Amino acid sequence: MIRVVVLGATGFVGRNVALAFAADPAYAVTGVCHRRPAFAHPRIAWIEADLCTQAGVDAALAGADLVVHAAAATAGSAANLVDPLALVVDNQIMTARIFAAAHRRAVAQVIWFSCAVMYADTDKPQREEDYDPKTKLHPAYEGAATTKVYFENMAAWYARLGRTRFAALRHTNIYGPYDKYDLARSHVCGATITKALTATDGKLVHWGTGKAERDLLHADDLCAAVLAVAKGQREAFGLFNLGAGRTISTLDLARRIVALAGLDLQIVLDPSRASIDTRTALDCTRFRERFAWAPRVGLDDGLRRTIDWWRLHRPDRTAP
Repeated sequence: MIRVVVLGATGFVGRNVALAFAADPAYAVTGVCHRRPAFAHPRIAWIEADLCTQAGVDAALAGADLVVHAAAATAGSAANLVDPLALVVDNQIMTARIFAAAHRRAVAQVIWFSCAVMYADTDKPQREEDYDPKTKLHPAYEGAATTKVYFENMAAWYARLGRTRFAALRHTNIYGPYDKYDLARSHVCGATITKALTATDGKLVHWGTGKAERDLLHADDLCAAVLAVAKGQREAFGLFNLGAGRTISTLDLARRIVALAGLDLQIVLDPSRASIDTRTALDCTRFRERFAWAPRVGLDDGLRRTIDWWRLHRPDRTAP
């Protein structure tokens, strides 16, 4: 049995990934938690560890065959604009320690979540090779994007040393169960669902101009991609886009959420509030051809399922 360690297993992506591996009997799953408490699951064992410390990383990776690095400081546009360092410093420390420890311990495989923030604002779906390091990064994403590109390069370097296979997944905006739904930290999909389902005055106040466009991928499709990499990666290093391949404006997203939730709400734009009006769709041909993967959850279906999950769990009341 393959022992998979999911770092950040109480976060949005990490929790979904841990549950996906736990549903596969080929894997023994260990989740790593820190600030958020572990959740009960019969097939997930737990380790509490601070991954910003060497002792925490060593405890987390002991005995691992596969490490899924989903531990990260993340937030939406508002937090990113107010305190961009919050999304950089801890992520740099954690990832540097995790990659080095995986190499030293000869962990067979590391799957790490990069993201798509380094791509230019463009109508054309971006391939992995379309990223140009000479192109100026968007100011709101510059710190995070520089960090992601650096660790993509470090993952490739460690892979060339020959002990550990690395996969870096440049994913787009993920949505689904266990996302952040509090307005201080959530991304646009989670925030809009919370606003719609908690509206009491017949209005949904949409931050920004509504012109920003996002490529949205359901968490189930992301998890299917991660499992495909875990089972099928043979090359020492792989860099892959993961997204739906098309964008939707945040205003149209709000309209769709309101309609799918069966609500009668007026959408009011507030251009004074934080918004990053970028537009990036991902061309996922490389991953699709390599792993025979394609998104299966359509946007309406995914949003409807997410709205139903929200209503059942009321994360606006229970989110840590």
